[in-house]
Amino acid sequence: METKSKTPPMKESDEAKPEQLDMARDQGEAYLTALKHMAKEEADSGGEKMAGNYVVAYAIEKAEGMYKLSQKELKWQEPGKKNCHIEISVRDGADNRFIPNLNISVTVVDENDEEIGTHKQEFLWHPWLYHYGRNWQVPKDGKYTLKVKIEAPKFMRHDKKNGLRYAEDVEVVFEGVKIKTGQK
Repeated sequence: METKSKTPPMKESDEAKPEQLDMARDQGEAYLTALKHMAKEEADSGGEKMAGNYVVAYAIEKAEGMYKLSQKELKWQEPGKKNCHIEISVRDGADNRFIPNLNISVTVVDENDEEIGTHKQEFLWHPWLYHYGRNWQVPKDGKYTLKVKIEAPKFMRHDKKNGLRYAEDVEVVFEGVKIKTGQK
């Protein structure tokens, strides 16, 4: 079941003056500009929904190689048999800033309602767009359903007025997501 949206507070407080809240909005606007570029110019498909205190977005691309730390050394990993890259962005519903340190999983379901799999989406450093993601192997080109689950984070929240956010697990469903694998 999908989580209903509710905008988190953005009020002047002893922790946040109006100009500081504006700085947070500016950070969010810069992130949103990069995210829109990714979704429209780089990705094969993308979309977003509000859920809980978040705006959750996805983008689908070809599988890609990445560095992974192994025995204190970065080692390049090719995608191997993986044929698509699913990216998830989670932003604050009031100021659009990226939310770090989340535990996110995605379940992919095909057009016949068959579950392809469920995997944790790890935080990924990217040169210009932080996101959560991983390479996946899906059977063929088609339309799929993405079920995104975000656990309520355990990190501390500053501000007695504005810190009341991210207190519940959130679920979002994206239907009709086009995934290109190069396999028909």
